[in-house]
Amino acid sequence: QVQVVESGGGLVQAGGSLRLSCAASGRTFSSYTMGWFRQAPGKEREFVGAISWGGGSTTYADSVKGRFTISRDNAKNTVYLYLQMNSLKPEDTAVYYCAANRDYGLGRRYDYWDYWGQGTQVTVSS
Repeated sequence: QVQVVESGGGLVQAGGSLRLSCAASGRTFSSYTMGWFRQAPGKEREFVGAISWGGGSTTYADSVKGRFTISRDNAKNTVYLYLQMNSLKPEDTAVYYCAANRDYGLGRRYDYWDYWGQGTQVTVSS
């Protein structure tokens, strides 16, 4: 069955770093675009960034550009997705979700994405 599982969230001080991981299996996720979204309390889920199936193209929300980096490892049966977050700010506090889409490339719309993880909490203290 399909499994999309995030890990690596936690509490960090402003200016610090965290690295989130996601393991996706049960589909040929090596041919899927993978991405990260986040949702803060009382706000809508927002796009953070995405990476093409081969890793050659990435795109980021303006709010994280230059601070966050997405990478992926297309292993045999599982795709591993990473989000390196540097220079964290309190406004980065949110639940972070890993997602996969087959047909819409680096599209940012929430409804383009087919599979989602359960989320991992990131809290940045000031």
